[in-house]
Amino acid sequence: MVAGMSDDKLDNLRHLNAPPPNEKAKEHALNAAMEAFEEKNAKKSQGSSLVGRLTHRANQLWESMMKKQLMVGTALASVLAVMVVVNMPIDELGADGVSGKPKAPPSFSQQHLALHGRPQAGIDSANEATEVSPPMIAEDFAEPPAVTAAAPLMQKPSAKRAQAEAFAGSVGNAARSSVVDGMAVSSIPEPGMRPLPKEGRDRFESVEDNPVKQVSAEPVSTFSVDVDTSAYSFTRRALNNGVLPQKDAVRVEELINYFDYDYPVPDSKEQPFKPTTALYQTPWNQNTKLLHIGIKGHEMVAVEKPSSNLVFLLDVSGSMSSPDKLPLLKNAFRMMVENLDADDTVSIVTYAGSVGTVLEPTKVAEKGKIIAALDNLHSGGSTAGAQGIKQAYALAEANYAEDGVNRVILATDGDFNVGITNRDELKSYIERKRDSGIFLSVLGFGQGNYNDALMQTLAQNGNGNAAYIDSLNEARKVLVEEASSTLYPIAKDVKIQIEFNPAYVSEYRLIGYETRMLKREDFNNDKVDAGDIGSGHTVTAIYELTPAGSETRMVDDLRYQDEDVKQPAAAQGEKNGEYAFLKLRYKLPEESKSRLISQAITQGDMLESVQQADQEVRFAAAVAAFGQLLKGGTYTGDYSFDDVIELAQSAKGSDPFGYRAEFINLVRLAKTARAM
Repeated sequence: MVAGMSDDKLDNLRHLNAPPPNEKAKEHALNAAMEAFEEKNAKKSQGSSLVGRLTHRANQLWESMMKKQLMVGTALASVLAVMVVVNMPIDELGADGVSGKPKAPPSFSQQHLALHGRPQAGIDSANEATEVSPPMIAEDFAEPPAVTAAAPLMQKPSAKRAQAEAFAGSVGNAARSSVVDGMAVSSIPEPGMRPLPKEGRDRFESVEDNPVKQVSAEPVSTFSVDVDTSAYSFTRRALNNGVLPQKDAVRVEELINYFDYDYPVPDSKEQPFKPTTALYQTPWNQNTKLLHIGIKGHEMVAVEKPSSNLVFLLDVSGSMSSPDKLPLLKNAFRMMVENLDADDTVSIVTYAGSVGTVLEPTKVAEKGKIIAALDNLHSGGSTAGAQGIKQAYALAEANYAEDGVNRVILATDGDFNVGITNRDELKSYIERKRDSGIFLSVLGFGQGNYNDALMQTLAQNGNGNAAYIDSLNEARKVLVEEASSTLYPIAKDVKIQIEFNPAYVSEYRLIGYETRMLKREDFNNDKVDAGDIGSGHTVTAIYELTPAGSETRMVDDLRYQDEDVKQPAAAQGEKNGEYAFLKLRYKLPEESKSRLISQAITQGDMLESVQQADQEVRFAAAVAAFGQLLKGGTYTGDYSFDDVIELAQSAKGSDPFGYRAEFINLVRLAKTARAM
């Protein structure tokens, strides 16, 4: 009997081997959990010495199980059984002293009690959805099998079931998101640990700003173009919430390239862009000059646009449940579908704890079917993102359009927590797949657990681009207004290299592009990946230059070098009027060998003041100043947000969509925003 059980006997429980998972035990455990959760006013323990000893021993047993790293299902069932004993009247305990019979069974079915995982998100039960897949291991990135039809979806969990799971998940603070997903976890928190809050867990790559470099030591600068805009949208969201963005969230080149600039457009798609340059006084430093480099891609006319084979890879995991995630995602893709051509093809792959195809390749002529599939999406479960990427590429390859655009569009908050989550492994897989001719676009949603670092890795290595959708207006901008530049590439692996003439320039600093820097030898190596440009895309880069002979140089000359070493031959009197020489390499979408564009930047490009520059150049300078101020203003001196507003106001122009006016309002918000 329990009353006669000694401490020694209780100690022996510590050494018992955990029994294999038992469906009946699991059922009883969840029944008891639900009953304890619902009966808030139930009779409490009277605090007898027996109950005290049992409570103490239960805690010891729990700690022992934590050290043994037991499967979550077994650990949870055992802990719940012990806790039921502690809260149960003595006369209901079994003969073994650690088990009892619940008073009444719950009302939900037995199959929902088994710990086989909650119904995985895909579409409602009336439609087709996903097959359950186990957690991924490294070998899962082998070539996928042929795409098969999906299995029927399980019913949604009842409210009572959800309550029981929530209560069970709180016991001992067991593994965070996978408690009832039927999966093992690699580690279990120590008793007393609390899960981290979702707020404030947005993840960004920490990168140092580009340094000032001496032309005498490093005369050549090389980088990959960048047409991503996600940093601007995230910055806007933070400021609209009344806080400054994290410094690592601000990539200045993405702020600059968020805006369209009216640069000259080439006529031929064989040479899809023509560089535009300007030299003028730096607004924030009277002792330096800014070199502005802009290119605008050839704009396709309707007859030039190829058909599209698009795979929507949609994250429908539990982390996507908030209104700014899955609901916004569904509205965004509805708008996109409404503006595609009838001959375009759309497929939909969803992923949560499992992955499946909820829409086989379907012509946009049947847009009602596509929109219905979007409308039926719901969220729940963990996030097997890597498995979803694998499935989406398999579907894109199975429906490959030889003369069209083949693209996977991934929409997620980036919170991959099942299977392969290592960025290097994901990067390697994406790199191998880009040779197949399939491009990747990444759309970010939400805040609190937004994984920007992972999304940048995927976009930069998948011949694609990244955007952040913080509102329906941004969805319209990215997926409707700029659909041509998003979907239709006109050039890939676009690289810029510039050589500065030390006769005119002593120092330089590239503003932004920290994650896009390349080695000098990478410029001529066609195997090195670089950025891609779509129809009508604009790309802007800005260098800050210190003129030769300036007394305000940031870097001193070396003491122990001869003058001939300090001053290269070109600087010893060879003033040919060239400030720098610009080279640009690109490949046409269907080619593997790059082409070259080059031109000199001369004294004739020099303007006496920033006011003489055209409005496109001045507005870009205002955005560059704003981005640097948000990152701490290391090089901007006394330049202020008010100065940014004044410069941007003078260069706002016609602004048909109000994006430049919105920027000026964001600068005003930054003046009063509090720290994150």
